[in-house]
Amino acid sequence: MALWQARWVQSRLKANYPDVDVDLQIIKTKGDKILDVPLAQIGGKGLFVKEIETALLGKEIDLAVHSVKDMPSELPEGLCLGAVTKRENPLDVIISRKDLMLKDMGNNARIGTSSVRRSSQILNLFPDFTIVPIRGNVDTRLKKLESEKLDAIILAAAGVIRLGFEERITQFMDIESLIPAVGQGALGIEIRDDDVDMMSAMSHLNDPSTHVAIIAERAFLRQLEGGCQVPVAAHAVIDSHETIRLQGMIAALTGNPMIRHEMSGKATQAEAIGKALAKKLLEQGGEQILNQISSCAE
Repeated sequence: MALWQARWVQSRLKANYPDVDVDLQIIKTKGDKILDVPLAQIGGKGLFVKEIETALLGKEIDLAVHSVKDMPSELPEGLCLGAVTKRENPLDVIISRKDLMLKDMGNNARIGTSSVRRSSQILNLFPDFTIVPIRGNVDTRLKKLESEKLDAIILAAAGVIRLGFEERITQFMDIESLIPAVGQGALGIEIRDDDVDMMSAMSHLNDPSTHVAIIAERAFLRQLEGGCQVPVAAHAVIDSHETIRLQGMIAALTGNPMIRHEMSGKATQAEAIGKALAKKLLEQGGEQILNQISSCAE
């Protein structure tokens, strides 16, 4: 998936700047190398970006391509998001071994996912399901669906679609049932914040509406001091009247209790809305949920 993303950005840059050489430098991160342990046990989102950001700060590379959902809520000093691409379908999808919808699987269905955000929301809907941790790329997870006799796996629609596996999708999960991860479906182009030329070049790849939505979602996550693997989610949309609607969620690992809320306002206030929604959820009991998860992890 990472290679697909990098090649897509490379192709767009070549199209806009045909006289400029755009070379790929593949950097293996810790998150890419450790595939047999759940992310929550080995450090969370930063595992997918640390080595890349070190190369960027050291001027070994000029830009870095990430799935925004894999980026920590705080970027290192000296780096910034130079562009956010137009969002692919942000939803989560179910790929079922027997082509069944979740509601038709019956009690004790075995569902594969390494995401506590996904598992908590699924358990809230179906408390009798069993969550089986799985990691790896899309192809690896599809193979585990069969080899581990899972009833279904949950993946991001964006990755499944981009890699050409759309025909395998059994069910799209609506946002009322399963709120996506912060930034899901969007690519973030990370650059040095003093690189004026690169900032200008990235403007061709930036989608303003997606970027504003990402600002709200990441402000929400940052206010919760997010970045580690905890069951939080947020998704924003911008309408034609430049109004932003942000939905957010905090849940226990078991899916119960779960707190959801939403806020709307002017798109120009995206960051403030993200912070305000996070504070609202914390006040409604989210702080106790997160404290309990933190204490269990120690």
